[in-house]
Amino acid sequence: MTVSVLVPSSLARESNDKREATRKVGYVARAATVFRVDRITVYPDREGEKRYGDGFVETVLRYAATPPHLRKEVWGTRDELEYAGILPPLRVVTQTGSGSEGSGSLRQGIVTEVGADGRVRVNCGLQHPVSLPVPSGMDEPVEGERVSVRVSSREPVRAKLVDEPQPGYVVDTATLDSALARADAGFTIASSRYGERLRTGRLDELAARTSTDAGDGEDGERTYTVAFGAPERGIPAVLGIEPGAVGEDDHCETGRFDLWLNTVPDQGSEVVRTEEAMFATLACLNLME
Repeated sequence: MTVSVLVPSSLARESNDKREATRKVGYVARAATVFRVDRITVYPDREGEKRYGDGFVETVLRYAATPPHLRKEVWGTRDELEYAGILPPLRVVTQTGSGSEGSGSLRQGIVTEVGADGRVRVNCGLQHPVSLPVPSGMDEPVEGERVSVRVSSREPVRAKLVDEPQPGYVVDTATLDSALARADAGFTIASSRYGERLRTGRLDELAARTSTDAGDGEDGERTYTVAFGAPERGIPAVLGIEPGAVGEDDHCETGRFDLWLNTVPDQGSEVVRTEEAMFATLACLNLME
């Protein structure tokens, strides 16, 4: 399954200070990790931004996704990270947990030195940086690049570079339209109070619509992208359209999304915050079979 999430640069628009803004972005990172989101894209919403815009949101999201043993070396000291200490731990399953120090654990490392003999030195959270050969067929990393390391033993150290995806989510920036037009966007969903109310019976239909055809009538990998708005500034406001233009069907006049979906029907609060909407929406979609 491949899941992408789009959040606006105005994500922290209602935060009164940097501490609260950091905490809010941290909850978004936490939701993305809990539900195995592969990519978070921060799209610009200049009209909705206040003190903490896209540079802040992107930096905090990237920092939160960086393994603790690499944060100091990767990020150093930055103004946006003044309150990074309050971020909730993500505890990505491939980085931490009972099996993370055992045989075959996959860890992130950062290249600290590139040698002339086809070897690189990598800091991957062991006692000292380790010298590892670059596997045949793998592009030689450059200094400062993050790489994946498979650790089979800590005493003595046995590890190797592997050409495998980094655990957790990645972060990038793009316009909303560009993100939705990506070849790997899959089925696109706008999370909105003005969308179609999610019903239990709808999940089976959504499961079919978010899956690629694997042949012989079987579904393949499920791929979808979910876009969220900002507090008191939902996606219709971001796009500059009237809520009534969203409609109840999958082919609304905006034409940007395959489906507008309300995953918090009869909400008891006037405003559902972005991080709250992420937990609610991704939890529902996680039930698709």
